[in-house]
Amino acid sequence: MNSTTETLTASQTTGQKNLVALGTIVRREVNRILRIWGQTLVPPAITMTLYFLIFGGLIGSRIGDMGGFSYMEFIVPGLVMMSVIQNSYGNISSSFFGAKFGRHIEEMLVSPMPNWVILGGYVAGAVLRGLMVGAIVLVIAMFFTKVRVPHPLVTLSTVLLGATIFSLAGFVNAALAKKFDDIAIVPTFILTPLTYLGGVFYSVKLLPAWAEAATHANPIFYMVNAFRYGLLGQSDVPLWVAYALMLGFVVALAAVGLWLLKKGAGLRS
Repeated sequence: MNSTTETLTASQTTGQKNLVALGTIVRREVNRILRIWGQTLVPPAITMTLYFLIFGGLIGSRIGDMGGFSYMEFIVPGLVMMSVIQNSYGNISSSFFGAKFGRHIEEMLVSPMPNWVILGGYVAGAVLRGLMVGAIVLVIAMFFTKVRVPHPLVTLSTVLLGATIFSLAGFVNAALAKKFDDIAIVPTFILTPLTYLGGVFYSVKLLPAWAEAATHANPIFYMVNAFRYGLLGQSDVPLWVAYALMLGFVVALAAVGLWLLKKGAGLRS
């Protein structure tokens, strides 16, 4: 009986220590975001305001309706999701690579802290930045058009899954990067093109057959459309397909991230 009690107590103590460690990493990441808010929160707000002015206001007035909605209403979900994706990815790739470059990550790897705590802490911090920026962009959108949320659960779950996916992807990029230039390659040559070709500014139904088929191979396309369904009640893809894809990416990227931490690939000098 005493042995069982001691085991349970030890298990509870370990769990509490892990939670404290997780909270410490998340708190440090949030403090970093807020400390340099002029670099983390203001630039995306300015950029998205310009998107709303130029694409939604000037160009949108000439395009007319898109899928039964004004062009301004149509692009709001895509721009919010784009800002969430870019900032979640950028936050963790720069923060984790900075820790690796400064050798701070080695202290975590030799500590009793489990790998899932390290990964979870960095990912949670990046997701929070993505949510902060997404909320700011959504507020800005309210100055340009009426924003409705007919499906709040779909809206929230989609933005959380999207931010988690690209936080994990940013972690993998940072873990494998050998110099600062390496963390800019993926956003520049992969992430940005996929985002712009992911249905942010147009409906896939306007594309020729070959381009529509190519767009369906773009994972960001499913995230944007799931989020668009949450805000507008309209999507070019079935919701279950979008959720299955997003959950699959979360599991796969989390497994890769944990494996990299376990093997210390690119992390230990």
